[in-house]
Amino acid sequence: MKADAKFRHNSLQDRKTIRTLLKAVTAGIGKGELSLKDGNGEIVLEPDGLLNLRIRADRVEGSCRLDLRITWNDDLAEPEAKAPPKVG
Repeated sequence: MKADAKFRHNSLQDRKTIRTLLKAVTAGIGKGELSLKDGNGEIVLEPDGLLNLRIRADRVEGSCRLDLRITWNDDLAEPEAKAPPKVG
């Protein structure tokens, strides 16, 4: 098992930049290697097998939020797959 590591980044970006970042994340998931880095840190993740996807969205008093979480285990058995959600 690989050593523990953390990466955190928070910034204000426009839609086009966020779209570019999300495309890079999906490409990394597709090839099985996500490399994340900025001036403060770096981490390389290797998603493989079944991944757990959580999507949450809300709008409260004009404030909107979208959370995407993808999790997996490096060495444990894969859990049962669920049908993907419909997003549109």
